[in-house]
Amino acid sequence: MIKFFLMVNKQGQTRLSRYYEHVEINKRTMLEAEVIKNCLSRSKDECSFIEYKDFKLVYRQYAALFIVVGIDQTENEMAVYELIHNFVEVLDKYFSRVSELDIMFNLDRVHIILDEMVLNGCIVETNRNRILAPLFVLDKVAEG
Repeated sequence: MIKFFLMVNKQGQTRLSRYYEHVEINKRTMLEAEVIKNCLSRSKDECSFIEYKDFKLVYRQYAALFIVVGIDQTENEMAVYELIHNFVEVLDKYFSRVSELDIMFNLDRVHIILDEMVLNGCIVETNRNRILAPLFVLDKVAEG
């Protein structure tokens, strides 16, 4: 099961966070700081999976953004690694070459995309067209 999903820039600023288990706000801040430090300090030659406390971290870097997913011991790391890539491909399709600014100024849309893909910590959808369908409907309603 997925415990949390983070999107962070190289400076360590969190751009998106979604928790699928209750974590108190002050603990979230500490957890994010430690997780970010662990991921940003690793070289590109090192593995993208990290054992951390009672869960695993799966991360992937895209330009200036890191996407970090915390999972429990039963989740498949490669499946989550591919989920991250699929998430970025969906963002690229929707925003046509997604950037950090797209994420910052359209955070509601990014959350909708993530919610279409992951429900209660479980991967529920990977098809790009089905993931983006609700957003295209929202865009049509907003236009007309």
